[in-house]
Amino acid sequence: MFSYVWPIALVVLSNVVYQICAKSVPEGMNPFASLTVTYLVGAVASGLLFFVLDHGGNLIHEYQKLNWAPLVLGIVIVGLEAGWIYAYKAGWEVSTGFIVQSAFLAVVLIFVGHLLYHEAMTWNKLVGVGICLVGLVFINLK
Repeated sequence: MFSYVWPIALVVLSNVVYQICAKSVPEGMNPFASLTVTYLVGAVASGLLFFVLDHGGNLIHEYQKLNWAPLVLGIVIVGLEAGWIYAYKAGWEVSTGFIVQSAFLAVVLIFVGHLLYHEAMTWNKLVGVGICLVGLVFINLK
């Protein structure tokens, strides 16, 4: 059970701290300058964790296994993080912005899961899509 729960707990905790940090980037700072520091720290932390968690691991050997996904992920992560920083600079609230993007993301990923990974498209999921969309209306009522 723990091996099933801890990754999601890590994602939730990391997302909370992530949103706080993204909203706290100084107003006058260029988001991409901020991200250069973010990724430098992330690269160092990833390297350290690789060697701490994979005793005797060979990073060059691991790099030989690369495919397109980590390269595209690097570009996508820049878009994701810059998007959040710009969203907060544009005035989105932490609570509302995250819920809105999560609802849209959930809807899109249901179809991505079905089309790319042949995950089942069930009535429960389709009803969930409807609930997400109705929820967006309520979230954005002023």
